[in-house]
Amino acid sequence: MARSGAVSSAIMASGTLVSRVLGFIKAILLAVAIGSLSNIANIFDVAINLPNLIYVLVAAGVFNSVLVPQVIKASKNSTDDGADYISRLMTLAVIGMAVITLVVVLLTVPIITIMTPGWEAGHRSLAITFALFTLPQIFFYGVYTVMGQVLNAKGAFGWFMWTPALNNVIAIAGLLVFIQQFGSYASVQHDLDTWTNAQTFWLVVISTVGVASQALILLWPLSRLGLDLRPKFGWRGIGLSTAAKLSGWTLATGVIANLAFLALSRTANIPQAYVSSYLEADPPQVIAGNYALNQATMLYSLPHGVIGLSIATVLFNTMAAAAAERNTQGINAALSKALRYSGIANVFFTACLIAYAGPLGMLFSGGIQASGAVVGQVVVVIAIGAPFLTTAFLFGRVFYAQEDARTPFLVQTLISALTVGAAFAIQHWVEPNRMVMAIAACYAAQNILSTLIYHFWAVKKIGDYGLGQVLETHVRSLGAAMVAAGLGTGVLYLLGGWSTDGWAWTSLVTALITLAACGVVTGVLYLVLLKVFGLKELPELTRPLTARLATRLKR
Repeated sequence: MARSGAVSSAIMASGTLVSRVLGFIKAILLAVAIGSLSNIANIFDVAINLPNLIYVLVAAGVFNSVLVPQVIKASKNSTDDGADYISRLMTLAVIGMAVITLVVVLLTVPIITIMTPGWEAGHRSLAITFALFTLPQIFFYGVYTVMGQVLNAKGAFGWFMWTPALNNVIAIAGLLVFIQQFGSYASVQHDLDTWTNAQTFWLVVISTVGVASQALILLWPLSRLGLDLRPKFGWRGIGLSTAAKLSGWTLATGVIANLAFLALSRTANIPQAYVSSYLEADPPQVIAGNYALNQATMLYSLPHGVIGLSIATVLFNTMAAAAAERNTQGINAALSKALRYSGIANVFFTACLIAYAGPLGMLFSGGIQASGAVVGQVVVVIAIGAPFLTTAFLFGRVFYAQEDARTPFLVQTLISALTVGAAFAIQHWVEPNRMVMAIAACYAAQNILSTLIYHFWAVKKIGDYGLGQVLETHVRSLGAAMVAAGLGTGVLYLLGGWSTDGWAWTSLVTALITLAACGVVTGVLYLVLLKVFGLKELPELTRPLTARLATRLKR
């Protein structure tokens, strides 16, 4: 990776990391505020995730995969640096998102009804109320992505990854007010009978304010591009036919992928009466619901979001430029580096997720040990597929960079068919208290299968991208990660993390201290073992840091 690419990836990764850390803080506070396995938590989870699910269903794939190559091409082939094309494309996208959002809001009741099978009227009514305030987020997700991808295509990578931090700061502020005004779940046990409009405002409305702020703040860096972008209508004759063709395939891919995801999400929405019966048992028992599944999903997607996505975003430009010049060797080199560099980080994070799932679950339990243990179990199952989430994503970008949206569509169709079949089987043949575990396993399996299928099609299209070198890097990294995490569990034992009665499980603070101690020890051991295991990429990855340290020591 060129130095500029490495710097851009670092900027994006740092922004994503800050945002993810703030996201974790938000998730921890949310569990403190409304619990992690409570009825309110599951109701809120449905409403807060629907906007993103629907946005991804109808538009995310189009914006993320089609916009960048088209903007790069328009910038090279026009005298105005692509300003007219970008203005018309953005105008069309914003109008489209506004129409989609309005239609979805009008269909709130049937959408919530479909997504909550077996729910009681009171639970569903509150979910509808929450959704009316959260579904407008669809529009702002679209605006954020469109403006962010234009910035990415122009080399202004940082803003797209840094602005979600503002969203999380606003949400955190709202949760702090909620806890201060209404008390924590552990002390008050918020439920339908005591829920108020003020609680809805600080929990739900403020979350939409955060998403809107994340989008609208991008207007400032966009204006600094000097392109004089403005609303422009009339889309004939400006070369949108190629984009429309690609968008059709990409939209179909997104629809198929997310219908399958919605099938799994619907299965995870276990009837609230069933959850209540477990909570009211003597002694009370807890089962994983959709909230626990989404917290585990957030954790397992962390390495992809921080490392994999940052590398992929920068190298996607490289791939698109190489594809435009019909430079297959350049595409192969970019793919190889992306797979190897992301793999070094991904296998480490995966080993840590599995080794320290208990304290991680405790962080998102609201301070309740039994809930933390259940969330931790889900994390262990889903973490197996974490590295493959990034590899499948990177393979898909190879085809999109070459303006081939048909192949990802075919891959996704096969995966989605298997996923829907799995969702049906889970819903009908798996006990409700084990459904979420089965769904977590399904997530991991579909990532692994997607990677294998993409690999064979990529080799057929671009030839050998250096599979031997990629596998060697992953094997050495995996060996180092397993040994480091294994030794790190010794620290976990000393801090009482092997039993829910231990010190690590005493509170959120002790869980956080335990994770910090284990993480530092495991990280240091991992770096040492990478050198011992002879990882070839290590000197290249550490060279910028060692050079900076050497410069400072000379001063």
